[in-house]
Amino acid sequence: VQLQASGGGLVQAGGSLRLSCTVSGSIFSIRVMGWYGQAPGKQRELVATITSDGSTNYADSVKGRFTISRDNAKNTVYLQMNSLKPEDTAVYYCHAKIRPFTWVRNEYDYWGQGTQVTVSS
Repeated sequence: VQLQASGGGLVQAGGSLRLSCTVSGSIFSIRVMGWYGQAPGKQRELVATITSDGSTNYADSVKGRFTISRDNAKNTVYLQMNSLKPEDTAVYYCHAKIRPFTWVRNEYDYWGQGTQVTVSS
């Protein structure tokens, strides 16, 4: 299983970016997909998650500015980031809870390689 993230970059405060992350490999089901951010010198923190039925959860700091969505047919999760602030600067990692095979009841955590988002003031 691989998670390939893309869409990061450098943007001015107030600007927008859209991150994408596609899961490939042995996949029976993906229950939860999400994005986590890790700022320099800080721990990785939840930004947003979305379940297979579309239920979403956001960090308070991004509510009203970021929107998470997913395309189940493409095994892809998106993060639309609007009204970006310098404090949003971080490496953003996509995450998925995956059940790889029908005969395996457990689900496992998988992470993408991270994509840098830098917001200048």
